[in-house]
Amino acid sequence: MGTHYLETYANTGLYTMQGRLCAPEEGRFQSFPRTAWEREIELAPRVPLRGIEWIYDLYGEGANPLENAAGRQRLSVKLARAGVQVVSICADYFMDCPLVHPDAQTRLQRQDRLKWLIGLCPELAIQRIVLPFVDASRIADRATADAVLNVLHAVLPQAQAAGVELHLETDMGPAEFRAFLQEIQHPLVKVNYDSGNSSSLGYKPAEEFAAYGERIGSFHIKDRVLGGKTVPLGQGSADFTSLRAGLLDIDYRGDFVLQVARGEPGDELPWLTKMNSSACQWLRGETNLLSGA
Repeated sequence: MGTHYLETYANTGLYTMQGRLCAPEEGRFQSFPRTAWEREIELAPRVPLRGIEWIYDLYGEGANPLENAAGRQRLSVKLARAGVQVVSICADYFMDCPLVHPDAQTRLQRQDRLKWLIGLCPELAIQRIVLPFVDASRIADRATADAVLNVLHAVLPQAQAAGVELHLETDMGPAEFRAFLQEIQHPLVKVNYDSGNSSSLGYKPAEEFAAYGERIGSFHIKDRVLGGKTVPLGQGSADFTSLRAGLLDIDYRGDFVLQVARGEPGDELPWLTKMNSSACQWLRGETNLLSGA
């Protein structure tokens, strides 16, 4: 791919992870904004952003408009009025309630929850669900890997009927993740690449892209220090120069979602505007402007 796609994408606007345009609730770094999701939609064009990656999590239960038809209709109206898109769901629910569970009935209930989430996507033109297999839900051993594969195979008929991709976010090393992906070759199963998580784990972009670059379907823009926390773009260990080169090499044509460090409470709009500007400069090849953003 030439630079045209990345430049055009930057000029058209990025997505943001939900919650970055409002103050964190109950001290949570990332969660569904129960009290501010409508206001966040209104603010997104001012960054400017093309859309939001919606969060579905346990914390948001009872307030998330995805949960019922009236809520989804209300969400659709709000998005249309603001000119903002939601094409992806970050299913953090399965961080709190991992899909792999020792109790068979609980496993089936959570698998059914994922099927339900897939099934509502066409109503809102949502094209993918990001499934996090990190921290409490990480794929730590062969038995867990087999259980995750079983879940994916069980829900793929629903995903295919709905036209919804399943993007996997894991903390596996390049070779290990490639081997796992080779066991499920379905075109709807793709990789969600998180630049911050990879940099924190010390993974090299060139090795990751060589291992499974052709399966990367979405990209979370984030920076973390090696072995540590999320920091502003350009202040961590993420090798953005290599990342951009890798994206060009694999002819990446997916979306970019800002999942950046938070600024000071109350300063969300100017802070995300700054982070967005830095990320767009990176996509255009102005890497020197990213450092110290």
